[in-house]
Amino acid sequence: MAITADLDKQLDKAYENLTVAEVLDAPVAALAGVSDGDAEKLEAAFGIKTVRDLGTNKYFKLAAALADLGTAAK
Repeated sequence: MAITADLDKQLDKAYENLTVAEVLDAPVAALAGVSDGDAEKLEAAFGIKTVRDLGTNKYFKLAAALADLGTAAK
């Protein structure tokens, strides 16, 4: 099953036409709104270098799950 998504507004221009696998391996700064400085801080604090690292980080996953639970409880 093919899945498509329009990520143009979520990614910096240089990363818009990459595959999902390529975006996952891209630096965190590939995400729109994440600066190189932000990326440096994420790496220093959590060892996060790539979009995949950010998406699989246990702290960020827990925070997202808690936010989803909180939204569902409303």
